[in-house]
Amino acid sequence: MEPTGRLPDLTRLRLLVELDRLGTMAAVADHTGYGTSAISKHLAVLEQEVGVPLLRPVGRRVRLTAAGARLVERAVGILAAVEEATAELRGGAEPAGRVRLASFYTAVEPVVLPMASRLRRLHPGVEVEMSEHEPEGTVELLRSGEIDLGVVYDYSLVPQPWPPELSARRFEVQPLYLAVPADHPDAGRPVALAELTAFAESGWITNSRGTDDDELVHRVCAMAGFVPRIPHRMDSLHLVNSLVGTGLGVALLAESGIERDRTDVAFRRLDPLAGTRRSFLLARAGQWTWPPIAAVAALIRAPGPGNA
Repeated sequence: MEPTGRLPDLTRLRLLVELDRLGTMAAVADHTGYGTSAISKHLAVLEQEVGVPLLRPVGRRVRLTAAGARLVERAVGILAAVEEATAELRGGAEPAGRVRLASFYTAVEPVVLPMASRLRRLHPGVEVEMSEHEPEGTVELLRSGEIDLGVVYDYSLVPQPWPPELSARRFEVQPLYLAVPADHPDAGRPVALAELTAFAESGWITNSRGTDDDELVHRVCAMAGFVPRIPHRMDSLHLVNSLVGTGLGVALLAESGIERDRTDVAFRRLDPLAGTRRSFLLARAGQWTWPPIAAVAALIRAPGPGNA
């Protein structure tokens, strides 16, 4: 197969990237609005443009060849560069437009709402639409184009490999705490990893909406030399605190997840070897310079006095 000598069409590159992400022609058709026959024709032309087979049949479906997978890797960067250049060309004027933002629960009040308040004063032409999602859901919404910006987190002991078409910018690091009943004899002091063996028979409480909290608990307890028992999983951090307060277990919490005014729970600073929780802004590669996203990101990464 000889290449045509023409540069690949950006629309065809996007379709190849979507096929890699979604897995089937039908899913790409649903997402893009193109018919499956039109997608097939576009990809056939793309093969002619680059001069190598990009797809191979597997039953009734197709899969990317090694060359196709390599082109997807390149295409993500190409498409991001085009988006960034386009965004820069729109710059210069006062930011104006809609930013659809998703955030995890414990960042909404301390991070997102102060940003929104300052944004109204500084950039009244920017409108933010907010929704609450765990990081896994936010990533999928970004990849599908349903949102523009995500506030997500991971743990340094359980780092997340964000998809290559997304770009992450860290803005916060929080220490971890062990939440224990207030009547625990060592409730008033930090806890070293070796001391966690005292909780080997305790029930551990984690988040019910994702797997990262379970993985964090397992890794921290493995460092202490035991396998934890996790009988309770709660969607609400308030309920996690309440379960600890009633003596039903212990929990690992980032600083923003603890309820300091409680009298039935003590929060013991955890050994730094257990790592931290890291918060990131996440956007599609190439979108950071679009003025509305740039304005929102700047306010989140550099909050004003009292808004940290």
